[in-house]
Amino acid sequence: MPRKFFRRFLPDGDAMRDHKHLAWMARRPWLNHPNLWHLNRDSVAGGFAIGLFAGLVPGPLQILVAAMLAIPLKKNVAVAVVTTLYTNPFTIAPLYLLAYGYGRLLLDAGHPPAALQPYEWDWAHWLDSAQALAHWAIALGKPLAVGLVALALTLAAAGYCAVQLAWRAYVAYAWRARRERRTRQ
Repeated sequence: MPRKFFRRFLPDGDAMRDHKHLAWMARRPWLNHPNLWHLNRDSVAGGFAIGLFAGLVPGPLQILVAAMLAIPLKKNVAVAVVTTLYTNPFTIAPLYLLAYGYGRLLLDAGHPPAALQPYEWDWAHWLDSAQALAHWAIALGKPLAVGLVALALTLAAAGYCAVQLAWRAYVAYAWRARRERRTRQ
């Protein structure tokens, strides 16, 4: 993949260990593994999958969960953290509806409950809207819980495979282009 392009935006391991808020973790051996900060196919694919999985964790804990999963699994922390940003106030309700439908499909649930009415966010009263969103999600119950786990695992597996295939295709294209350049000379 175009590592030079991404390297401009991603921090390196030394910069992260020297950061003033993370200095207390600098001497920890588990933060010194090269895969945590380097861009290679397995580390990036794993980080992307972890980010997709952690993005569906309810509440504001997604980035923390992504980092806590990426470190022991030795996958790219920055990619995992950035990938969680696919969930935001605009995408969370459709994703939860998709997870609910996925859970109903897996559980073979019957009729839809009354809680499936569309949810509307009110920016003027955002705290009340956040509480109403939580109550709305809880009312959806077991199909939502099963669907969230199933959707997170499905997205993670699909994301891992997509990055692996895209990386492989890019490398094959780059090798082919280099071979063509050499034959022209």
